[in-house]
Amino acid sequence: MIPVTSSQLAGLAPNARSVYVTAFETGDEVFAKYGINDTALRLSHFMSQILHETGGLTILVESLNYRPERLLEVWPSRFKTIEDAQPFAHNGEALANKVYGGRMGNVDPGDGWRYIGRGLLQITGRESYERYGDKLGIDLAGHPELAIDPQWALPIACEEWVASKCNDFADADDCRRVTRAVNGGLIGLKERKDWLAKARHVWA
Repeated sequence: MIPVTSSQLAGLAPNARSVYVTAFETGDEVFAKYGINDTALRLSHFMSQILHETGGLTILVESLNYRPERLLEVWPSRFKTIEDAQPFAHNGEALANKVYGGRMGNVDPGDGWRYIGRGLLQITGRESYERYGDKLGIDLAGHPELAIDPQWALPIACEEWVASKCNDFADADDCRRVTRAVNGGLIGLKERKDWLAKARHVWA
């Protein structure tokens, strides 16, 4: 078992939110359950992804505060012109319901906003909240805020990780496949690789 110490965590994420710091107090035991800390390589890949997703363990809930121009870049299939994007710029709730509504298990009005990204791997969509809540025996869909609760933040991320077969991709040292599994695409691949290099330096 490869341990994660408080000093290692502070070195990588000096501005980490207290919620995440507390979550890692029992991190070794949680990781062991999912085989994530069986090897330094797996642990490094996991840590690099959560560090990217949370901006160095500082982001609890997904920010949807976008400029119109940025909306065209992030969701080109949803917004074709600045005029299309304007009503959703700097309007997180409207944007979430626009881009997440009607998919990822979001079926009721307001689900897109209710089930925006939260936690270490930014769990998103009612379907994921229900799935991982069921696996852990908690009403995560009924209480989405549990995704950033110190008791559950790490187990939820680990459930997502193993469900996406990320241990296998990490064993192959395939950052692209890990990123696709976590993100659904390759957004932020360069930054994720930078985090991976830092993590591997710690757990080499």
